Amino acid sequence: MGRRSIKVEVIGRERHLLVTIDDFVSDPVALRKAAKETAFQPAYNHYPGIRASVPDGYEAETSPILRNVFASVFGRYGQNKLLDISFSMVTTRPSELSTPQTLPHCDALGADRFALLHYLSEGDLGGTAFYRHRATSFEAIDEERAPSYFKAVDAELAADYGRSPQYIQGANDNYEVMRLAEPVFNRALVYPSFLLHSGIIETDNPLSSDPAAGRLTVTGFFSVGAR
Repeated sequence: MGRRSIKVEVIGRERHLLVTIDDFVSDPVALRKAAKETAFQPAYNHYPGIRASVPDGYEAETSPILRNVFASVFGRYGQNKLLDISFSMVTTRPSELSTPQTLPHCDALGADRFALLHYLSEGDLGGTAFYRHRATSFEAIDEERAPSYFKAVDAELAADYGRSPQYIQGANDNYEVMRLAEPVFNRALVYPSFLLHSGIIETDNPLSSDPAAGRLTVTGFFSVGAR
């Protein structure tokens, strides 16, 4: 393992914070091996693929790192509640995508909510893009913005009715990319859950369900109190 490094960036016009942590866990090879030995199940909440439980030791190793990031970067010193964490793999074919799966999304609307994305694939099987919605100029969707944002999206979807589903792979008529995070092995991203984002799933991605060959990540979601 290399020496863990933490980088904090300000992204977009709205100046949100994105944290990149390299060499996130001490033994990522063992983590990949654990994924290969774990039973995956179809995902829920619009995730286009499959998920499985992470090993018991994952939370114990990573929680101190994340608590430090939540406090020192985001100023959140309160209770850190883990809402969900799992191995995740994108496996859904473009033709089988639902409409929400073809768009950038936010994971939650509250300012207390944060996401973890930990890359565990070797090679480039797709990073993560953070987006700005052109019509509204929104880069994050909170409870106040949600009604006007989703109204604008509904209008755009109506105008595009009949178009074949596909993964968004960068800028298009409705969204522009404000930051593209590269998928480096054992790199983790931490960011507010209300940021618009999506994985970059290229047309030549094998969409394999084999953790040794597919886009293997760990995804985690947290609620962190202000004090």
